[in-house]
Amino acid sequence: MLNEAYLGLGSNLGDAASNIRSGLETIRRHAVDMKVSSLYRTVPMGFGSQPHFLNVVCRIRTRLSPFELLHATKAIEAGLSRRRTFPNAPRNLDIDVLLYGSRSIQTRILTLPHPEMRKRPFVMVPLAELAPFLRHPTSGETFSEIARRLDHGDGLVYRLRGQA
Repeated sequence: MLNEAYLGLGSNLGDAASNIRSGLETIRRHAVDMKVSSLYRTVPMGFGSQPHFLNVVCRIRTRLSPFELLHATKAIEAGLSRRRTFPNAPRNLDIDVLLYGSRSIQTRILTLPHPEMRKRPFVMVPLAELAPFLRHPTSGETFSEIARRLDHGDGLVYRLRGQA
């Protein structure tokens, strides 16, 4: 059975665009279908003394379970030498499982929908581009409503031309 999932990808070390492309190419191996948002340049949140990020959101249809998908994303990050030094640290590639259908999951290793996504313009703006009328599984708001409400002015989220 195919399941729809949304993933957020970000990079701000090395060749960030190449890191995201590599991540997407590897994710494609686990997907029957993939759609990718535009590429966005975003200001770091949490730890500001680091380079700007490049971010995208992708929608996939996959046969993987939510936990298999999480495991696959962590393996992809490790393949690009991701090291978790401290929260919000610079990174070669970060992949977050944002949504898995309309499922709500809360375990020690996976919480869906992603608990921070509604606070993050770098997630919500590209997600609203891909699925403006899709509703958040717990709040019921559309992603475009959530994105509009967030402060993403003053260059916090800047859409670049084209896709990753």
